[in-house]
Amino acid sequence: MPLITCRDVSFAYEGNTVVEELNFSVDSGDYLCVVGENGSGKSTLIKGLLGLKSPSKGKISMDENLKSNEIGYLPQQTAAQKDFPASAYEIVISGRLSTRGIRPFYTKEDKQIVEKNIALLGIDNLRNRCYRELSGGQQQRVLLARALCATKKLLLLDEPTAGLDPMVTVELYNQIEHINKETGLTIIMVSHDIESSLKYSSHILQLKKQQLFFGTTDDYKQSDEVNRFWEVSR
Repeated sequence: MPLITCRDVSFAYEGNTVVEELNFSVDSGDYLCVVGENGSGKSTLIKGLLGLKSPSKGKISMDENLKSNEIGYLPQQTAAQKDFPASAYEIVISGRLSTRGIRPFYTKEDKQIVEKNIALLGIDNLRNRCYRELSGGQQQRVLLARALCATKKLLLLDEPTAGLDPMVTVELYNQIEHINKETGLTIIMVSHDIESSLKYSSHILQLKKQQLFFGTTDDYKQSDEVNRFWEVSR
């Protein structure tokens, strides 16, 4: 069974449909990039996958072993979040909050998972630094480590490289690819960056208030849709 399946899914706000007729599935280990112009329904879909927004039509099915509190999520940051006065370590370990239940303290296992992800992202030198004093790229690596602490199977990323300079963007994409290939973690990433989406992903979902394309990245490269979107995004 796929990790996630969307069947005839539509989303609406106050009766107005924002994206409709979504039919796709995501298997364990996939790296799916969701692409499309602003207002095409990408962020709404992510909210739906997180359980924060119910479909107005259709059904989202998840593997029975995938719990809603086991999905890692890296949203776009607000200005207030970027100025949060906590250490990088405190930010990372907060990713374990959803798994604690009624336990008042972090366990030995929680701390081991934090150390593993700090090492994976190469941010040990940042652990005692104040988060708001970090660069944009450093903050994103801290937040990515936090998201990894919340999941074993699925990571949702909403424009993770927005506002980063080109060199830092490449480094972050390489780290995300490494996580996908080395750990087998399933990635679903919203992106405006069509060039990087074609380079790194295994599958593409293109939206424009409806589903224009879903399939492998290799098939997308041969489709008419990729040329249309490439011209719009330039």
